[in-house]
Amino acid sequence: MITGGASGMGESTARLFVEEGARVVIGDVQEEKGREVAASLGDACRFVYTDVANSEDVQGMIADAVHAWGRLDVMYNNAGIGGGEGSIVDCSEETFDRIIAVDLKAAWLGMKHALPHLVRNGGGSIITTASVSAFMGMMGQGAYGAAKGGVVQLTRVCAIEYASQGVRANCICPGGTLTPILYANPAAPRAVSPEEVGERLKYAQPIPRAGLPGDIANAALWLASDESSFVTGQSIVVDGGWMASARQPLAQQQPSVRATST
Repeated sequence: MITGGASGMGESTARLFVEEGARVVIGDVQEEKGREVAASLGDACRFVYTDVANSEDVQGMIADAVHAWGRLDVMYNNAGIGGGEGSIVDCSEETFDRIIAVDLKAAWLGMKHALPHLVRNGGGSIITTASVSAFMGMMGQGAYGAAKGGVVQLTRVCAIEYASQGVRANCICPGGTLTPILYANPAAPRAVSPEEVGERLKYAQPIPRAGLPGDIANAALWLASDESSFVTGQSIVVDGGWMASARQPLAQQQPSVRATST
Protein backbone atom coordinates (compact mmCIF):
# COMPACT_ATOMS: atom_id res chain seq x y z
CA MET A 1 0.00 0.00 0.00
CA ILE A 2 1.60 3.27 -1.16
CA THR A 3 -0.02 6.61 -0.44
CA GLY A 4 0.90 9.51 -2.70
CA GLY A 5 1.72 6.93 -5.34
CA ALA A 6 0.44 8.93 -8.30
CA SER A 7 3.59 11.02 -8.70
CA GLY A 8 7.12 11.69 -7.48
CA MET A 9 8.68 9.35 -4.95
CA GLY A 10 5.46 7.37 -4.54
CA GLU A 11 5.10 6.69 -8.24
CA SER A 12 8.74 5.67 -8.53
CA THR A 13 8.31 3.32 -5.57
CA ALA A 14 5.15 1.79 -7.00
CA ARG A 15 6.94 1.07 -10.29
CA LEU A 16 9.95 -0.45 -8.54
CA PHE A 17 7.82 -2.59 -6.22
CA VAL A 18 5.81 -4.00 -9.13
CA GLU A 19 9.03 -4.64 -11.05
CA GLU A 20 10.29 -6.60 -8.04
CA GLY A 21 7.16 -8.74 -7.91
CA ALA A 22 4.90 -6.92 -5.46
CA ARG A 23 1.19 -6.29 -5.85
CA VAL A 24 0.52 -2.63 -5.15
CA VAL A 25 -2.40 -0.38 -4.30
CA ILE A 26 -1.88 3.35 -4.87
CA GLY A 27 -3.85 5.76 -2.68
CA ASP A 28 -3.92 9.39 -3.84
CA VAL A 29 -6.16 12.42 -4.43
CA GLN A 30 -4.74 12.79 -7.95
CA GLU A 31 -7.35 10.52 -9.48
CA GLU A 32 -6.56 10.87 -13.19
CA LYS A 33 -2.81 10.57 -12.68
CA GLY A 34 -3.22 7.72 -10.20
CA ARG A 35 -5.37 5.71 -12.59
CA GLU A 36 -2.86 6.31 -15.39
CA VAL A 37 0.02 5.03 -13.26
CA ALA A 38 -1.94 1.98 -12.12
CA ALA A 39 -3.01 1.17 -15.67
CA SER A 40 0.57 1.43 -16.92
CA LEU A 41 1.63 -1.17 -14.34
CA GLY A 42 -0.98 -3.72 -15.36
CA ASP A 43 -2.84 -6.19 -13.18
CA ALA A 44 -0.31 -5.93 -10.35
CA CYS A 45 -1.40 -2.39 -9.44
CA ARG A 46 -4.69 -0.80 -8.37
CA PHE A 47 -5.68 2.80 -7.65
CA VAL A 48 -8.00 3.97 -4.87
CA TYR A 49 -8.95 7.63 -4.47
CA THR A 50 -7.82 8.53 -0.96
CA ASP A 51 -7.62 11.67 1.13
CA VAL A 52 -4.99 10.43 3.57
CA ALA A 53 -6.13 12.89 6.25
CA ASN A 54 -9.58 11.27 6.26
CA SER A 55 -9.89 8.18 8.48
CA GLU A 56 -12.69 6.59 6.45
CA ASP A 57 -10.72 7.02 3.22
CA VAL A 58 -7.64 5.39 4.74
CA GLN A 59 -9.69 2.50 6.11
CA GLY A 60 -11.34 2.01 2.72
CA MET A 61 -8.00 2.12 0.90
CA ILE A 62 -6.52 -0.58 3.11
CA ALA A 63 -9.69 -2.68 2.93
CA ASP A 64 -9.48 -2.50 -0.87
CA ALA A 65 -5.88 -3.73 -0.80
CA VAL A 66 -6.72 -6.64 1.50
CA HIS A 67 -9.82 -7.55 -0.52
CA ALA A 68 -7.91 -7.44 -3.82
CA TRP A 69 -4.72 -9.21 -2.79
CA GLY A 70 -5.78 -11.20 0.29
CA ARG A 71 -3.33 -9.59 2.73
CA LEU A 72 -1.26 -6.51 3.51
CA ASP A 73 2.49 -6.82 4.08
CA VAL A 74 3.83 -3.29 3.57
CA MET A 75 2.28 0.08 4.41
CA TYR A 76 4.15 3.03 2.90
CA ASN A 77 2.84 6.36 4.23
CA ASN A 78 4.37 8.56 1.56
CA ALA A 79 1.76 11.23 0.73
CA GLY A 80 2.67 14.74 1.79
CA ILE A 81 2.33 18.45 1.10
CA GLY A 82 4.46 21.50 1.86
CA GLY A 83 5.62 24.88 0.69
CA GLY A 84 4.18 28.37 0.76
CA GLU A 85 3.51 28.50 4.50
CA GLY A 86 5.80 31.46 5.23
CA SER A 87 7.12 32.33 8.67
CA ILE A 88 5.52 31.20 11.91
CA VAL A 89 3.79 34.59 12.14
CA ASP A 90 2.66 34.63 8.52
CA CYS A 91 1.45 31.02 8.30
CA SER A 92 -2.35 30.82 8.53
CA GLU A 93 -4.03 28.42 10.93
CA GLU A 94 -5.74 26.77 7.98
CA THR A 95 -2.39 26.10 6.27
CA PHE A 96 -0.82 24.85 9.50
CA ASP A 97 -3.71 22.49 10.20
CA ARG A 98 -3.72 21.09 6.65
CA ILE A 99 0.03 20.41 6.64
CA ILE A 100 -0.15 18.69 10.02
CA ALA A 101 -3.16 16.67 8.85
CA VAL A 102 -1.56 15.43 5.61
CA ASP A 103 2.05 15.08 6.78
CA LEU A 104 1.57 13.79 10.34
CA LYS A 105 -2.00 12.74 11.13
CA ALA A 106 -2.16 10.77 7.88
CA ALA A 107 0.90 8.75 8.89
CA TRP A 108 -0.78 7.99 12.21
CA LEU A 109 -3.97 6.94 10.40
CA GLY A 110 -1.99 4.72 8.05
CA MET A 111 -0.30 3.00 10.97
CA LYS A 112 -3.50 2.76 13.00
CA HIS A 113 -5.51 1.07 10.26
CA ALA A 114 -2.72 -1.05 8.77
CA LEU A 115 -1.37 -2.48 12.01
CA PRO A 116 -4.23 -4.94 12.73
CA HIS A 117 -3.72 -6.50 9.28
CA LEU A 118 0.05 -6.69 9.66
CA VAL A 119 -0.22 -8.22 13.12
CA ARG A 120 -2.76 -10.75 11.82
CA ASN A 121 -0.25 -11.80 9.14
CA GLY A 122 2.46 -12.30 11.73
CA GLY A 123 4.34 -9.14 10.83
CA GLY A 124 5.17 -6.65 8.14
CA SER A 125 6.83 -3.34 7.40
CA ILE A 126 5.59 0.22 7.88
CA ILE A 127 7.53 2.92 6.05
CA THR A 128 6.82 6.64 6.27
CA THR A 129 8.32 9.54 4.36
CA ALA A 130 9.74 12.12 6.75
CA SER A 131 12.39 14.71 5.74
CA VAL A 132 15.72 16.20 6.72
CA SER A 133 13.50 19.09 7.86
CA ALA A 134 12.75 16.93 10.90
CA PHE A 135 16.31 17.55 12.12
CA MET A 136 17.21 21.04 10.87
CA GLY A 137 15.61 24.42 11.54
CA MET A 138 14.65 25.58 8.06
CA MET A 139 13.06 28.98 7.52
CA GLY A 140 9.50 28.90 6.28
CA GLN A 141 8.98 25.29 7.37
CA GLY A 142 7.48 25.62 10.84
CA ALA A 143 4.46 23.42 10.13
CA TYR A 144 6.25 21.13 7.69
CA GLY A 145 9.29 20.61 9.92
CA ALA A 146 7.10 20.04 12.97
CA ALA A 147 5.04 17.46 11.08
CA LYS A 148 8.10 15.60 9.83
CA GLY A 149 9.68 15.71 13.29
CA GLY A 150 6.47 14.19 14.58
CA VAL A 151 6.72 11.43 11.96
CA VAL A 152 10.18 10.52 13.24
CA GLN A 153 8.95 10.19 16.82
CA LEU A 154 5.72 8.42 15.84
CA THR A 155 7.84 5.91 13.92
CA ARG A 156 9.92 5.19 17.02
CA VAL A 157 6.84 4.62 19.15
CA CYS A 158 5.25 2.35 16.55
CA ALA A 159 8.46 0.34 16.28
CA ILE A 160 8.68 -0.20 20.04
CA GLU A 161 5.00 -1.01 20.49
CA TYR A 162 4.85 -3.66 17.75
CA ALA A 163 8.35 -5.17 17.51
CA SER A 164 7.30 -8.24 19.49
CA GLN A 165 4.49 -8.85 16.99
CA GLY A 166 6.77 -8.86 13.98
CA VAL A 167 6.04 -5.37 12.67
CA ARG A 168 8.92 -3.09 11.79
CA ALA A 169 8.46 0.70 11.45
CA ASN A 170 11.00 3.03 9.85
CA CYS A 171 10.97 6.34 8.06
CA ILE A 172 12.93 7.76 5.15
CA CYS A 173 14.24 11.32 5.37
CA PRO A 174 14.88 12.70 1.87
CA GLY A 175 17.03 15.75 1.24
CA GLY A 176 16.79 17.82 -1.93
CA THR A 177 14.88 15.45 -4.19
CA LEU A 178 13.60 16.36 -7.65
CA THR A 179 9.85 15.83 -7.29
CA PRO A 180 6.72 17.82 -8.24
CA ILE A 181 6.52 19.31 -4.73
CA LEU A 182 9.56 21.40 -5.74
CA TYR A 183 8.83 22.29 -9.37
CA ALA A 184 5.03 21.97 -9.72
CA ASN A 185 3.80 23.12 -6.32
CA PRO A 186 0.77 25.44 -6.49
CA ALA A 187 1.87 26.97 -3.17
CA ALA A 188 5.21 28.13 -4.64
CA PRO A 189 5.63 31.88 -5.28
CA ARG A 190 6.55 31.28 -8.93
CA ALA A 191 6.70 28.48 -11.46
CA VAL A 192 10.03 26.73 -11.99
CA SER A 193 11.12 24.01 -14.37
CA PRO A 194 12.45 20.61 -13.28
CA GLU A 195 15.73 21.52 -15.03
CA GLU A 196 16.14 24.69 -12.99
CA VAL A 197 15.40 22.94 -9.72
CA GLY A 198 17.75 20.09 -10.63
CA GLU A 199 20.53 22.55 -11.38
CA ARG A 200 20.07 24.31 -8.05
CA LEU A 201 19.98 21.02 -6.13
CA LYS A 202 23.36 20.02 -7.60
CA TYR A 203 24.98 22.45 -5.16
CA ALA A 204 22.86 21.72 -2.09
CA GLN A 205 24.89 18.72 -0.86
CA PRO A 206 28.30 17.08 -1.31
CA ILE A 207 27.15 14.58 -3.93
CA PRO A 208 26.86 16.96 -6.91
CA ARG A 209 23.46 16.03 -8.29
CA ALA A 210 19.84 16.32 -7.33
CA GLY A 211 18.27 13.50 -5.39
CA LEU A 212 15.95 11.47 -7.58
CA PRO A 213 12.66 9.70 -6.77
CA GLY A 214 14.41 6.42 -7.53
CA ASP A 215 16.87 7.04 -4.69
CA ILE A 216 13.97 7.07 -2.25
CA ALA A 217 12.28 4.12 -3.93
CA ASN A 218 15.42 2.02 -3.49
CA ALA A 219 15.52 2.84 0.22
CA ALA A 220 11.84 1.94 0.55
CA LEU A 221 12.41 -1.36 -1.24
CA TRP A 222 15.15 -2.29 1.23
CA LEU A 223 13.00 -1.34 4.22
CA ALA A 224 10.10 -3.36 2.82
CA SER A 225 12.25 -6.44 2.28
CA ASP A 226 13.51 -9.14 4.62
CA GLU A 227 17.03 -7.82 4.01
CA SER A 228 16.28 -5.14 6.61
CA SER A 229 14.67 -7.58 9.06
CA PHE A 230 16.78 -6.34 12.01
CA VAL A 231 16.08 -2.64 11.31
CA THR A 232 13.25 -0.84 13.11
CA GLY A 233 12.60 2.55 14.69
CA GLN A 234 15.10 4.20 12.37
CA SER A 235 15.19 7.40 10.33
CA ILE A 236 17.07 6.58 7.14
CA VAL A 237 18.52 9.81 5.73
CA VAL A 238 18.85 9.87 1.92
CA ASP A 239 20.27 13.32 1.23
CA GLY A 240 23.56 13.10 -0.69
CA GLY A 241 25.48 14.02 2.46
CA TRP A 242 23.64 17.29 3.14
CA MET A 243 23.16 16.77 6.88
CA ALA A 244 26.72 15.53 7.29
CA SER A 245 28.20 18.63 5.66
CA ALA A 246 29.29 21.97 7.08
CA ARG A 247 29.54 23.56 3.64
CA GLN A 248 28.50 27.16 3.00
CA PRO A 249 24.93 28.06 2.06
CA LEU A 250 23.97 27.55 -1.55
CA ALA A 251 23.83 31.27 -2.44
CA GLN A 252 27.41 31.87 -1.22
CA GLN A 253 28.79 29.01 -3.30
CA GLN A 254 27.02 29.68 -6.58
CA PRO A 255 26.22 33.35 -7.29
CA SER A 256 24.83 32.45 -10.71
CA VAL A 257 22.36 30.06 -9.13
CA ARG A 258 21.35 32.70 -6.61
CA ALA A 259 20.53 35.07 -9.48
CA THR A 260 18.24 32.55 -11.16
CA SER A 261 16.42 31.68 -7.96
CA THR A 262 15.19 35.17 -7.04
